[in-house]
Amino acid sequence: MALIKYNPNSYRPATFSSFVDKFFDDDFFGGKRASSFSPKVDIAETENEFELQFHLAGVNKDDIKIDVNDDRLTVSGERKFKNEKNEKNYHSVESFYGTFSRSFYLPDNVNLEKIDASYQDGILNIVIPKDEKKETKKTITIK
Repeated sequence: MALIKYNPNSYRPATFSSFVDKFFDDDFFGGKRASSFSPKVDIAETENEFELQFHLAGVNKDDIKIDVNDDRLTVSGERKFKNEKNEKNYHSVESFYGTFSRSFYLPDNVNLEKIDASYQDGILNIVIPKDEKKETKKTITIK
């Protein structure tokens, strides 16, 4: 079973009108876009483990939280905007800032006790080892 991505914040406008409303409400005038940030995540699988790499440039390690609840791994935190008082007039800010939360459903064959996380150079690396004791496939004989 593969690792399944779960993102409750995904948004697809139903109509062009709702797209225009979202653009002017959220993006253009610094609304929700300025307060929400969704980091990119690379997911890889080997024979022995899953590896998740979160791209979190500009986020302090202390501002990141990793939780496992039942069969769901959640990484949340905040990327803070440092508005320094030094006569800078921003004409454009293309970086995303604010809080984020990304969740992933975990398959049954992982060992939750041995999950390891490290953070270096803006990359949060989470390694989730597979548990050899749990079978992922089984063939059932029909009687």
